[in-house]
Amino acid sequence: MSKAIVVHEVGGPEVLKWEDHDPGRPGPGQILVDQKAAGLNFIDVYFRTGVYKSPTMPFVLGKEGAGVVSEVGEGVDRFQVGDRVAYNGVTGSYAERLVTEADKAVKLPDSIDFKTAAAIMLKGMTAEYLLRRTFKVGPDTVLLFHAAAGGVGLIAGQWAKHLGATVIGTAGTPEKCKLARENGCDHVINYREEDFVERVSYITDGRKCDVVYDSVGKDTFPGSLDCLKNRGLWVAFGQSSGKLPDIDLGILNQKGSLYATRPSLFGYNTNREELDASAKALFDVIESGAVKITIGQTYPVSEAAQAHRDLEARKTTGATVLTI
Repeated sequence: MSKAIVVHEVGGPEVLKWEDHDPGRPGPGQILVDQKAAGLNFIDVYFRTGVYKSPTMPFVLGKEGAGVVSEVGEGVDRFQVGDRVAYNGVTGSYAERLVTEADKAVKLPDSIDFKTAAAIMLKGMTAEYLLRRTFKVGPDTVLLFHAAAGGVGLIAGQWAKHLGATVIGTAGTPEKCKLARENGCDHVINYREEDFVERVSYITDGRKCDVVYDSVGKDTFPGSLDCLKNRGLWVAFGQSSGKLPDIDLGILNQKGSLYATRPSLFGYNTNREELDASAKALFDVIESGAVKITIGQTYPVSEAAQAHRDLEARKTTGATVLTI
């Protein structure tokens, strides 16, 4: 028997219970992982509160982590006992041990430690698909990235700068603005002190942006659309400030024949080939030194409730890792 953070009912951080939990044995095509670290993400808050519905109740929270394979199921030839692995898109990472499909995991290079792996598998792969596949960012790209001092934002800012883009970020405190500037942003807007739409227009001499990456949602809509040039792309990949209102698609025409998409990591890494390619691109850019990972804070997994409180209060910077 091992322990895990189990959710018996949706609600506030107080519903996160550290208790005994049997992960079971790996079946065909599965592996058992002795966990070393798990990542904290806003998608965990969405599942905890019921914004996203868990298919089972109770359930163990968490979508990314890293550890060591301790047992392999029938038919698994990709991994052996003792392999260092990391994964995302698997429910239940807030746990000492976890059973997952082998096809959801990747081997972890020796150059990347477990805490870093837990911090990047969801956030780093999100940055990868946003910058390389949702919109192919390059030297001619001018982009706006909201929450630039967040876990995804700090990775995306560096990666976008590495790709040659002009990077504009938003953040909510002077400290976070400084952090964003140190991690790839050419310009940073403190949205609590400045109108980000007016500031983007000023920075770009009225030409605006090719793409806006928006994980904030309610608080940045429809301002994000006003930051786009004609036929620009609005990428709404999260809703940390609250659910977006119902949108009349006519607004995209009114504001300049705009494009809009609501992507997800799991819609971009749909098979083994896509997962491996995304992981390779992420590991390569980290190993090259072009992207450095900032782990702003760590908590024991048993204190996940406090980690959630701090995340929702926007007290965190960079990635947050739960150690096991």
